[in-house]
Amino acid sequence: QVQPVESGGGLVQAGGSLTLSCSVSGGTFVGDDMVAWYRQAPGKEREVIATITWDDGSRQYTDSMRGRFTIYRNYHENRAFLHMNGVKFEDAAIYYCSVERDSVVSWGQGTKVNVSS
Repeated sequence: QVQPVESGGGLVQAGGSLTLSCSVSGGTFVGDDMVAWYRQAPGKEREVIATITWDDGSRQYTDSMRGRFTIYRNYHENRAFLHMNGVKFEDAAIYYCSVERDSVVSWGQGTKVNVSS
């Protein structure tokens, strides 16, 4: 069982930047794991931001998220990251990391991002 763990959320000033981290509790990312970042704002559906394949680092972004968000992974740290810049008020949400391994998707508990003026 893969258990993703997110960290790095908190309060960020509008216009600032923030980097979220995803690791696997008690384990490691392996092979063709597909790591994805999602977010869910209050009263809205969960939406995908970006995905990255662990072994070759290939990335895909939802069109509306392209530009201000960057997904990447550090192979040696065994972590996947989501960097956001030019943070907007509408970026306030709970951000989730998911890992798809052998067609099974596991979710983390999420990390909350608040945006201040």
